[in-house]
Amino acid sequence: MEEMFALATSFLLGFIPLIFFAVIIYWLDRYEKEPVLLLGGVFIWGAVVAAAGAFLINSFSDVSIAAVSNSESLANFTTDFMIAPVVEETLKGFAVFLVFLMFRSEFDSILDGIVYAAITALGFAATENVFYIYTYGFMQGGWEKLFLVAFLRDVVVGWQHPFYTAFIGIGLAYARLHRQSVIQLFAVLIGWSLSVFTHSMHNLLASYDGIICIVGSVLDWSGWLAMLVFILLMANREKKLIQKYLLEESSLGTISELQYLIAQSTRLRTSALLRSLFRGNFSATRHFYQTCAELTHKKFQYERMGDESGNSEIINQLRCELSLLSSQVST
Repeated sequence: MEEMFALATSFLLGFIPLIFFAVIIYWLDRYEKEPVLLLGGVFIWGAVVAAAGAFLINSFSDVSIAAVSNSESLANFTTDFMIAPVVEETLKGFAVFLVFLMFRSEFDSILDGIVYAAITALGFAATENVFYIYTYGFMQGGWEKLFLVAFLRDVVVGWQHPFYTAFIGIGLAYARLHRQSVIQLFAVLIGWSLSVFTHSMHNLLASYDGIICIVGSVLDWSGWLAMLVFILLMANREKKLIQKYLLEESSLGTISELQYLIAQSTRLRTSALLRSLFRGNFSATRHFYQTCAELTHKKFQYERMGDESGNSEIINQLRCELSLLSSQVST
């Protein structure tokens, strides 16, 4: 009975903090929110497909290397440092690649790539956390060890997997915004390589005790903070794109001048959404400003990529949609 309760506790401590992290990632994507169902799908992919696949492949590799080398320590080191990063980042990255291929219209920017990658990785990390908290926590040291491992997994290294896999999302997004196949290929390969490299370096430094492990933690947090700064810069870049490409819509009368100002401000847009709750037009207001961001990205893609995937027709459709919604949105 106690073991079942410990397993349930491990599940809650493994998933709830990571779902909260996913909400933070969703919030950071300020202007063009990605579909919740699609984000839920990549989270489940990470939690089920990627986590199960990685467990099976890593376990098989560990056992096989130990059998051949007759050295368990060598098998553990090789799996942790060389095999696991490749396997895990490839399996997580495949979900982002599927979004890139199958939902190309939703893959509009560098920030989108980071969001899909991070949410996938958080699903993977949640399942991995449950395993670590129960197996290396409760099973080895009871409840005290369970909560210690939960703290280490959720707080000390809580952002490790989103950080690694974010490079894959960046690489795919960069490829999305370029025409030349050589650049696209290199962007994807470099993104995947950086994700594997950072993952490998974390595993290597974490395998040591003392000062080296502390150095590894400092490097981890430095990398995560640098990625946060990069995300904020990408969000600010999206704001500048909105300022640039929606100015024409304001001039044409597709949207009003006030709506143009609200669309480029997180604070003003949040206020507008809150007011719409009391006016009974929340859905229309949210859809209106989401469409503003979508039109911005399509105009940017048309300027950069030409009429790839029918951008000009999509622009006209979004422009018409904004015209219809504009009158329904109170400012």
